[in-house]
Amino acid sequence: MSAVGLPAYARHELTLRVWGDNACFTRPEFKVERVSYDVMTPSAARGILEAIYWKPAMAWRILRIDVLRPIRWEAVRRNEVDDVVPIDNVTEVMKRGRGRLGLFAEESRQQRASQILRDVEYRIHAGFVLTDRAGTEDTLVKLTAMFQRRARAGQCFSQPYLGCREFPAYFELHEGEGGAPPIAEDRELGWMLYDIEHGRNGPSPCFFKAELQGGVLHVPSPESDQVKR
Repeated sequence: MSAVGLPAYARHELTLRVWGDNACFTRPEFKVERVSYDVMTPSAARGILEAIYWKPAMAWRILRIDVLRPIRWEAVRRNEVDDVVPIDNVTEVMKRGRGRLGLFAEESRQQRASQILRDVEYRIHAGFVLTDRAGTEDTLVKLTAMFQRRARAGQCFSQPYLGCREFPAYFELHEGEGGAPPIAEDRELGWMLYDIEHGRNGPSPCFFKAELQGGVLHVPSPESDQVKR
């Protein structure tokens, strides 16, 4: 497609290389056990970018994700706490200065299995659009430069992670041509979580039919008919 036919955010493309020891991009159809998608999801990629730089004036759009290392799996079993502190208890403590906030791990511990990815590396290609909250000082050029400056310096508002917070993501800005090529693999990935939309009726997931072509996951735009809500 020519540059003229591309949306504005694609013409201001930014590329970020991310990697880590483990990742788990959880499939929502598994309720108890955690099973990862084969590759990073668009929503996980957006979360990494937002951890580095985001403001209400901008909305990230993922263009494609390059898979740079072979897809490898690892099965683990972990102890997890099944309960949370009730919100009513928290409210009582805030109002009265006393109450029960204790949570005893021994009483609510559950052992669960997880199917996670190991030794992962991706290259995220993305852009962003300006929202209706953008001011006159918010421009694509200015916000692009701010993201690049932060990514070059390794700065982030919060630690980026690969699907789950326990799996930190390391990152660097990819500039110019070159870099490791995507893996030479084609794979049908099935229905993949695209993102969570927040509307008047609460959060709602949307999906798209994902396919790895030559190690590249092409991500449709949110307005595309390929995104099912």
